Amino acid sequence: MLPALLVGGAFSASAVQAQQRDVAKEEANRQLVVNFYDRFFNKHEMEAADVIVESYKQHNPYVPDGKAPFVNFFKDTFQKNPQSRAKVVRSAADGDLVYLHVHSQRSSEQRGAAVVDIFRVQDGKIVEHWDVVQPVPEKSANGNTMF
Repeated sequence: MLPALLVGGAFSASAVQAQQRDVAKEEANRQLVVNFYDRFFNKHEMEAADVIVESYKQHNPYVPDGKAPFVNFFKDTFQKNPQSRAKVVRSAADGDLVYLHVHSQRSSEQRGAAVVDIFRVQDGKIVEHWDVVQPVPEKSANGNTMF
């Protein structure tokens, strides 16, 4: 029984080592995405997309794959909605993924939408994106905000 425990213990120790997080890299990824998000979605600086790879994979069904199609999609959106802003309320990173909880508005007069954006970062570049968007309702069944 003892050899089985020793082998099991050795396996568990190596599994723990393999799962150790690189917190410094995760923070660098988080900062990369938050800075990109502010420059691109708030300041409408198209050159902020330099952190996106050409083969960018998009999971939002309304936005095409690729860096250039992404930039063109939002360039048109920003021209039509120059007051649009996206306030990052929370951010977190885990491994190569960065999560943002965002209050997005086309103008300050609109309630906007609650957005959860998920970005995958590889070698200091954004390579993939998912999002979930929910309109901010006029009334809520509880007293809690969406943010």
